Amino acid sequence: MNVPVLVVQGLTVYRGTHPAVQEVSFTVPAGTDTAIIGPNGAGKSTLIQAVLGILPRQAGQIAVLGHALSNKGYLPPAVRQQIAYLPQNFLFDRRIPITVSELVGLGWDGVGPQLPWVGGRARRHAVRAALTQVEAWHLRDQLVSSLSGGETKRVLLAYCLVRPRSLLILDEAPAGLDVLGESEFYQLLYQLKQEQGWAILQISHDLDMVRRSCDRVLCMNRKLLCQGPPDHALAPEQLSLAYGPDLVRYHHTCEPHHHDY
Repeated sequence: MNVPVLVVQGLTVYRGTHPAVQEVSFTVPAGTDTAIIGPNGAGKSTLIQAVLGILPRQAGQIAVLGHALSNKGYLPPAVRQQIAYLPQNFLFDRRIPITVSELVGLGWDGVGPQLPWVGGRARRHAVRAALTQVEAWHLRDQLVSSLSGGETKRVLLAYCLVRPRSLLILDEAPAGLDVLGESEFYQLLYQLKQEQGWAILQISHDLDMVRRSCDRVLCMNRKLLCQGPPDHALAPEQLSLAYGPDLVRYHHTCEPHHHDY
């Protein structure tokens, strides 16, 4: 029997004195794509941060590949390395002169102190393979601060690729891209998902993309209001529970222009 990549049971997380996530339970099987949807302020990002061990939880259990996440956010290093995270906004101090190859190499490095002379050849090979796979090897010597939005997304996918992963967590990862750039990001993401066997847990406001691409949907507004395949979870009566009766389906409002992917 295959162990689920992620199991969340009875999760409750507070922001200040109020529950932002309340008694949420779900499972992410290996190789599946699960979307989290809901209105702004529904607790979606709080849920993700609790799963990553960034935020403490007031109640509930979280397990990754059968290993319990401690209340202080600890996972065994070998398990922690199986998780990759793409944030909505990649906050980076542009004064730091780090190149694309150096950034992607950080994804190869293990958790904890590293000996710089150990594994250098394997590290270089992994970085080259990951950047080549996302068609970004030509960017290897560029400073991260000089990249366009689309180039940055590709480099972050290479960061995820540089080591084998089991779970990819995305928080509105294509934010800031135009229509064509977003489409190409998802095309590359799902190509890599098939090749790598990733499970994906992603926050999205793009309900049309969720309907087309995801296996399961978690519809939440602090509590988990429904979960299931897209045909069930995106039915009007289910969406109205989270968004209210006046839901306007998300559409990309940016005018198409020359994209930088």
